This record gives sequence, C-alpha cells and structure tokens, in this order.
Amino acid sequence: MFRPIFAMMLAAAILVTGFGLPTVRAQAVTDAGATEKIRTKVQKIGVGGNARVEVKLRDNTRLKGYISDAEQDSFTVIDSMSGSRNSVAYADTSSVKKASSGISGKTWAILGAAAIGAVVTWIIVKPALCDGGAQTRGPC
Repeated sequence: MFRPIFAMMLAAAILVTGFGLPTVRAQAVTDAGATEKIRTKVQKIGVGGNARVEVKLRDNTRLKGYISDAEQDSFTVIDSMSGSRNSVAYADTSSVKKASSGISGKTWAILGAAAIGAVVTWIIVKPALCDGGAQTRGPC
C-alpha cells in the first residue's frame, strides 16, 4: 500500500520539476534583442523636431514628444507642450513608434472615394431616376 502512493508522489515530483522551471538565459537573450530593435528603430526615426514619437516604458509610463538626442545607451525625448526633457534608456523602453501626424493616407483615400461616389450618384443616377423632373416621388 505504501509503495504505490510513494511511486505516484515521486512521478508527480519529477513531472513538476521538469515542466515548472523556466530558463533565465533565454529571457536575457530576448531582452538584449529587444533593446537592439528599439535602438535601431530610434535611429531610423531620427533626431529633431520632425522625429515625433510615442514611447512606452516597461513600467507602462507613456511619453510623447520628439527625439532631441540619441546616444549609444539612451535617447532624450522632449515633450512639445511642457518642454520637459526625459532621458530614456533603451533597456527601460518597451516600445517606440512614430507619432501619427493627422489623417493617414488610407483615410484620405476612403474619403476621396466617398466624395467621388456621391458626385457620380448625383450626376448619373439622379437624372435616370427622375426622368427629367416628371416624377414627384423618390429623390427628385
């Protein structure tokens, strides 16, 4: 009676030990890779008043402004409204993305297509339905 219980407890301990411990080395490699990606993205965006960014830090703090200086291990974000300077280390950054500046090209294309559709409807479809003004119902 004691042997089957002991065998099951030993098997459970071996299973928990094998599946329950994550490796620390793989996380360190991922962090170094993520830091390098962020450094590359900051260098691609550039420096100056036109380099507007939205930065999300690892502690979920968000910064908006433009990049004034990019060094080897950190970059500086200046808030446009308050003028405050924030030096941010690449390792402390979760994500960096270029700030949107107004309406995107896709939105302009959709608005243009809607306007063209309205004009075509007014010029072509309305005269076909109205029959020269003889009808009194519908869109006439």
